[in-house]
Amino acid sequence: MSTSLPPSGAPLEHFVSEEPFNPHSFEAMTADQERVHRASQLRLMWWKFKRHKLALISAIFLAVLYGMIVIAEFLAPYNLHTRNTEFIHAPPQGINLFHEGTLVGPFVYGRTMSLDMETLRRNYVVDQTDVQKIRFFCSGDSYRFWGLFEADNHLFCPAEGGELFLLGTDRLGRDMLSRILYGARISLTIGLLGIAFSFVLGIVIGGIAGYYGGKIDLVVQRVIEVLQSIPSIPLWLALAAIMPVTWSPILVYLGITIILGLLDWTGLARAVRSKLFALREEDYVLAAQLMGARGSRIIGRHLVPGFMSHLIATATISIPGMILGETALSFLGLGLRPPITSWGILLTEARDVSAIAFYPWLLLPTVPVILVILAFNFMGDGLRDAADPYK
Repeated sequence: MSTSLPPSGAPLEHFVSEEPFNPHSFEAMTADQERVHRASQLRLMWWKFKRHKLALISAIFLAVLYGMIVIAEFLAPYNLHTRNTEFIHAPPQGINLFHEGTLVGPFVYGRTMSLDMETLRRNYVVDQTDVQKIRFFCSGDSYRFWGLFEADNHLFCPAEGGELFLLGTDRLGRDMLSRILYGARISLTIGLLGIAFSFVLGIVIGGIAGYYGGKIDLVVQRVIEVLQSIPSIPLWLALAAIMPVTWSPILVYLGITIILGLLDWTGLARAVRSKLFALREEDYVLAAQLMGARGSRIIGRHLVPGFMSHLIATATISIPGMILGETALSFLGLGLRPPITSWGILLTEARDVSAIAFYPWLLLPTVPVILVILAFNFMGDGLRDAADPYK
């Protein structure tokens, strides 16, 4: 195959487009390829996160839970401290729709109580003739919404003169469902506050150790190793025991949050240190140093944002540990104390083996604890995968 070449010295023919330059024009790209090419980093992460179905379902579940704690007073059928002395240790009631073949709507059957004088155990017998319809968007027990104003509106209430204990009652006749809803406010927020405190400590201490290195890094690593070598439960017990018994419930809540944050920053600090060891050798760090930027600015504005997605995923996985820590301390009687209510405090009712044998519904607060921990772990796995959308 022969090609004709221009004579020696003759200019080569070429074509120059006179159209204005358009940086957003792409050649030989389909609509889907162009959409991916123009997508931002956050959008790419969101697309990859949505592909992890279990993580997406967990995120929706947690969002619903955190939305529920905002209106816990409205969702709970009873006030937190309401005692139904006629229904102590009453078992859960079942919701029915049909009575004798007729659609009645959501209702529960009434019950009669008798005391067994030999075992001193209360026996509840369902009365199939007593139909108690559940009321919705009704007036019931009064409460102070977030301690700001009085209200008595509830999503659902028992029938007039009836009872509604979907998850049973405790030894004082208090509704377990209402107390679980109120307790979620403490158990879920203590994890967020604790991880925020731990997040700050881990980034600051790990960032200093990773950026400066040398003796500072040596001291930080030895401190981390000492803290990680101490068994967690004895250390929790020791720190919780030093809190004065005269403290108010709010101060105890803040104290437990700080304790959990102080014990959880070590893993995050090591992750930050290892990342900064690699990133501090990059050219843009040297350029920032030559321009006179201080170490704190380089760490906060240039290094940490480079792997913030990884930190968020790590923090998400750490929240369940803090929820378990609060639950364990409260269950052992060294954490939060009444009148504050959390899932750990509710589980103190089930410390007695005989109580579990006779009243197994007292263990129901473990169900939301397990579900929340699993949801956080699944969501953390999804965030960790989405942190690098190009893999």
